[in-house]
Amino acid sequence: MQIALGRRGDYSVRAMLVLARAFGDGRRKARQIAAVMDIPGRYLPQIMAPLVRQHLVLATAGPDGGYELARPPASITLLEVIEAAEGPLVRERCLLQGGPCDWEQICPVHDVWAQAHDALGHQLRITTFKHLAENDRLIEQGAFDVPALAVHPIAVARSGQREA
Repeated sequence: MQIALGRRGDYSVRAMLVLARAFGDGRRKARQIAAVMDIPGRYLPQIMAPLVRQHLVLATAGPDGGYELARPPASITLLEVIEAAEGPLVRERCLLQGGPCDWEQICPVHDVWAQAHDALGHQLRITTFKHLAENDRLIEQGAFDVPALAVHPIAVARSGQREA
């Protein structure tokens, strides 16, 4: 079983990381965000629109325009961004959906699954983009102390290009 973000959620988190790292340094153009995080340039406005609608990002048109965070990164949570991109984090289905389940209101796995779901929501709710941007800076500098659980099981090369 894999729990992962969809493409829209993935790209939204990436774009928000760029803006969180740039907070206080002015707006970022769509092409800059796309290049840094390897997001298709044509797709970026579709990614940013829900973030603007949820008042997480400000969009300014024109030659001096671009995107910037609407609030400080310390006040924007990972859960807000994921929900803006992919919808609310809700438990709509039983883990044993579709099997030979004869329990009408609860199954033996329900309580454990509900607790795991709630723990995930809690962690996303307390993780801010200030924290994520700080971690990204440390990773870039080679100074991030990587917890064993955080290591990718398969190496993943970074496709985007860091801002100079």
